[in-house]
Amino acid sequence: MGFGTRVKLILDISKAQITPKNPPSLRTLRYASYTWAYFEIKQIEGNLEYQWTKLNIFTRWVASTNQTFLLLFDPKPSVQESILESLSDSTLSESQLRIPFWPYSHVFEIIADLEEAAVWAIRNQVRAIEKETNPDIAQRPNYRRMHDIARHAIHVNENLDVSVQNIETILKHYTLYMRPKRKESYFGAGEDIRNQLEFFRGYIANLRHRSVSNEKRLQNEIQLAFNTVAQASAATSVEIGRAAQIDNSAMKTIAFVTLAFLPPTFISSIFSMSFFQCGDNGWGMSNKFWLYWVVAIPTTIATVMIWQYWHKISPSLHHQPTVIPSPKEHV
Repeated sequence: MGFGTRVKLILDISKAQITPKNPPSLRTLRYASYTWAYFEIKQIEGNLEYQWTKLNIFTRWVASTNQTFLLLFDPKPSVQESILESLSDSTLSESQLRIPFWPYSHVFEIIADLEEAAVWAIRNQVRAIEKETNPDIAQRPNYRRMHDIARHAIHVNENLDVSVQNIETILKHYTLYMRPKRKESYFGAGEDIRNQLEFFRGYIANLRHRSVSNEKRLQNEIQLAFNTVAQASAATSVEIGRAAQIDNSAMKTIAFVTLAFLPPTFISSIFSMSFFQCGDNGWGMSNKFWLYWVVAIPTTIATVMIWQYWHKISPSLHHQPTVIPSPKEHV
């Protein structure tokens, strides 16, 4: 995306008029003047749909007849109608028609209206976010929408910066053109046109301050959304920690009960085996009791080894690499 404004005065005089005392320059315009300028404005709608409005302007002013030809390349119908209406309703004096830059005072009025609408469209989006008080929405903000609005706000700032720069360039060439005309009868009318151009330059520059304020307010809301979500996540983590503490206390209770009953259970299990007998002659133990230890001890050792090996390999089995999806590209 590019912007630019070039204002050029083309000298159209015969060779007989070029003398050492009167060399050709931009200040010795005799017959014709050509200027052209290019503007772009991004207009945002309520559903964040947008469109670019382009103003590609070319003017030709003929000094001998004070006629001005204005060309608009591929204008939107609404913009074309606004410019034609502005030019038709204007009351131009003969003195103003002798200045090639007079159409820009009307064009800048249309540009200022479009820029103001773009700034207030961003403001309305930001204000809607600021007024949102639903806690459920606050804890689940639409970050994609917020960043789309921020992207549009950046473009609006860029448009305003370039528009001010373009107007300043036109004013610079206007000054170069009017400097040798101080003694002309139409110089006063030229000052009126200059004042109008200066007004729109200041007006659009002031809109730039409003647009910067919108962008800062939006960044503040985005930061608030991050902090709100982080605070909610922290509160959830605290609740999870409390639940874990309750579970830990329950597990300790179960472990203590198991520890208390395990030794008696183990002893009763041994004496209830067929290796022991209790008869009229008292307790008797089988001479095959060693078989129990031959089987029990290796089985216990094997169980412990399998348990240790499982804990070593289980982290690698459960670990899965995290894949971060690439963000979508936006224009």
